[in-house]
Amino acid sequence: MDPATALFEHHRSRLFGLAYRMLGTPADAEDVLHDAWLRLHAQDLATLDDPEAWLVTVTTRLALDRLRRAKAEREHYTGPWLPEPLVPDTEHPDAALERGESLTLSFLLLLERLSPDERAAFLLREVFDYSHAEAAAILEIGEDACRQRVHRAKTRLRQDRPRFHVDESAQRRLLQRFVAAMAEPTLDSLRALFAEDAVHISDGGGIARATLRPLHGADRLAQLYLQIGRNLGGPGVRYELVTLNGAPALFLRDGDALTTAMWIECDGERITAIHALRHPGKLARLLAVTKPAASASLH
Repeated sequence: MDPATALFEHHRSRLFGLAYRMLGTPADAEDVLHDAWLRLHAQDLATLDDPEAWLVTVTTRLALDRLRRAKAEREHYTGPWLPEPLVPDTEHPDAALERGESLTLSFLLLLERLSPDERAAFLLREVFDYSHAEAAAILEIGEDACRQRVHRAKTRLRQDRPRFHVDESAQRRLLQRFVAAMAEPTLDSLRALFAEDAVHISDGGGIARATLRPLHGADRLAQLYLQIGRNLGGPGVRYELVTLNGAPALFLRDGDALTTAMWIECDGERITAIHALRHPGKLARLLAVTKPAASASLH
């Protein structure tokens, strides 16, 4: 391995973690890392006083440029946009990096409410623990401007953050209750799963069948999933409990086809938000690498 590649691979996990949190899709993060690797190979390593800082700076700026373009493209996206999960944790070499809330799909979706500049400043300061001065240098802005961006981001996230932080075991129990209710769906059994102000968000990208806007309220969600449950049928349809981005989730399979990846937020007793990823392109990566050992079937 040449010195530049060895240097890059040494820092790869951290760079991937930053790019993925910036962009919300593994493929875009990998593209950013490829561009950063090319730039590193064009650089004289002897001129780099701090190679890690140089790589983080290049990766951040590349991700920021790509995120600005993506924001413009998502204005024309059909229906809600959801982040693309990492492959199940046992399969992805970079998934172990800096675990915690900042890697969950719900938090990645929350980050979408920030401007690209706010998102970059927030991640550098609050997730990757760079000082305001270091983050400002990476972003080529003044330190006061960086502080303002981080402050605005923290204020916005604090306002929109889910009201409850519940451990994985509670999420897992609610997902199991959801699967049991979908086996023989009734309005009462489904409504009992959802908080009064629960929200359903589904991403089909205009390709797969999905709701085109968020649905709110326990009654509407119960009606929706009653209809879905009645439409599902056949011996090949099954749910699988998996771990996506460090949190419990469900795969819905129809035979060998992965049709939906679902994750929830909850208050410990009821589901407060349910997200259904149905976009075939986003599911393709998961289907390609997911093995039976990485999941547990629920009947």
